[in-house]
Amino acid sequence: MIISASRRTDIPAFYSDWFMNRVRAGFLLTRNPFNYNQVRRISLAPKDVEVIVFWTRNPSKLMSFLPDLDALGFSYYFQYTITGYPRSIERSVPNPYKAIEQFKTLSSQIGSRRVVWRYDPILLSNFLPIAEHKRLFKKIAEALAGSTCRVVISFSDFYKKTEKNLRQVKDLICTDIAQQAEELSDLSRYMALVAAQNGMEIFTCAENVDVDAISHGKCIDDSLIERVFGLSLKSDKDKGQREACGCIKSVDIGDYNTCLHGCSYCYATFSSGRVLANRRNHDPESPFLIGGTDGVDPVLLEGMDPQESLF
Repeated sequence: MIISASRRTDIPAFYSDWFMNRVRAGFLLTRNPFNYNQVRRISLAPKDVEVIVFWTRNPSKLMSFLPDLDALGFSYYFQYTITGYPRSIERSVPNPYKAIEQFKTLSSQIGSRRVVWRYDPILLSNFLPIAEHKRLFKKIAEALAGSTCRVVISFSDFYKKTEKNLRQVKDLICTDIAQQAEELSDLSRYMALVAAQNGMEIFTCAENVDVDAISHGKCIDDSLIERVFGLSLKSDKDKGQREACGCIKSVDIGDYNTCLHGCSYCYATFSSGRVLANRRNHDPESPFLIGGTDGVDPVLLEGMDPQESLF
């Protein structure tokens, strides 16, 4: 089993204490995001977890716990996002200079193959035209040279909920770069060149559109896992992800509307009010990321087969 921690929220940044409490307990509980009453118990016993994939913008709180994960025998790697966008769009993310230094520290601690840089999503707008994306990408790539072997890019998806949040950014005018062939080709070729110059493979994430000089990739990647950890895993596509997503199957342990970074383009945050309400309802001692166990079947808390799925 692969644990995804998490596409839906930044567990390392905001919920590291909870995660480590669950590791010590050996299990956690999640709710089906589309059916609150469907609960699943997920084993965190080292024998049941093949790899943990952490998704983050700020791993600093989790980093002190990594020796504990190592001692328990866990394999893990990080998908680490640094974009450097304006505060009006990324309200509460770490300063990019600090994020770069933290990235380099993490890389020196666990190795450059286990920290993947994400420059995503690429949001084309009047605040971030093609020239600004080129400047940011080059600056960050040069700063991270030698600290990672891979960079992943994706292009903003304009869901209704993200469009609503983006409209709240004063004077922001966005454009779908996937619909602009010339700009898309120009930027992708430039990024491929810069990545190569700085010793990085470059891949796209969950993109239907083909781009020049960049291959479609997998963020939860069986070939990367085999190279880094020597593990040969079943490589079935994760049917729970978008059709264009190449990731192999994993279990995501996060909840929507729980990330406090305040990124206006985020597909996992519907409203800042719900984020704050969920934060108030977070208990680091609970088996759930959000909420307590009132009304939960005691079997889920005491002894169900950890591989048994309830949905």
